[in-house]
Amino acid sequence: MNILAIETSCDDTAVAIVKASKKKFEILSNVVSSQIEVHKAWGGVYPTLAKREHENNLAPVLEKALKKAKNPNIDLIAVTNGPGLEPCLWVGVNFAKALAYYWKLPIVPVNHIEAHILANLVDSNIKFPAIALVVSGGHTQLILVKGIGKYRILGETRDDAAGECLDKVAKILGLGYPGGPIISSEAKKGKAGINLPRPMINQRNYDFSFSGLKTAALYHSKKNNLPAGRQGKTKQYISDMCLEVQQAVIDVLLKKTVIAAREYDIKTIILGGGVSANTELRKQFKKKFDNVLVPAKNLSTDNAVMIAIAGYYNKPKNWTKIEADANLRIW
Repeated sequence: MNILAIETSCDDTAVAIVKASKKKFEILSNVVSSQIEVHKAWGGVYPTLAKREHENNLAPVLEKALKKAKNPNIDLIAVTNGPGLEPCLWVGVNFAKALAYYWKLPIVPVNHIEAHILANLVDSNIKFPAIALVVSGGHTQLILVKGIGKYRILGETRDDAAGECLDKVAKILGLGYPGGPIISSEAKKGKAGINLPRPMINQRNYDFSFSGLKTAALYHSKKNNLPAGRQGKTKQYISDMCLEVQQAVIDVLLKKTVIAAREYDIKTIILGGGVSANTELRKQFKKKFDNVLVPAKNLSTDNAVMIAIAGYYNKPKNWTKIEADANLRIW
């Protein structure tokens, strides 16, 4: 079965074609058009601009994906219908519905969070029960996975997502957007010494809160007269702050996951979402757990390959009944 998948939940326009079977997922093409340069001036994703860019990019990205895959026969269309930014979701949903109508093909709506979990099936098998930690700019969720399609959210962020916190701290430090990769790079040059809180790390639940960490970083930087150029001690301070913020986020994510893994007798830890591309996070999770699944870095961030995989495990739906849902929940 050849699946054409479309992903427009945030600021990446993505189309992929995947040859799917019970035993294997073969990526025939995987095309992503990034909008980072468009949103840099805003320090984050501006929904109206993102919608416009998706409208401009979808047709060319589709054409490129089909060409790379050597124009195979398509059997199924899969599209992200939530969660995400609603204006962006509708662009992808309407585009997919039009293709399904004109090509007379079945279409399946896909939950973006489930897709991040199932992205690991490209080159791995999941042993159940599992714990999935989905961490990105918009989401931080700890999910019990009893099987494909069998999910229960154990905890999630009450305010800022982990990736959102990193973006905001990067903005505070004058590092630019997106913050995650920049903070990861700066942290490699950092030295221990700054001490920031680990919000909710000792509370007896699986929820997260990263707004307080961002605020603590803001107050600490103001106390040290930042931003005030990036020379000498100031430059080292920024690297030290990046190291501490990154480690604070990892400490919270790791401890909550450890506790959940023990409580539910977990066989596999699954990482997904853009923040899971962080090298240090991957390193520390793999050191703590024997069986950690994490996608290749290009499949950790938003992409359409994961949408195709999730689409394979979901049922087609009448195209007239498919709608975007910005607040779509995993089951």
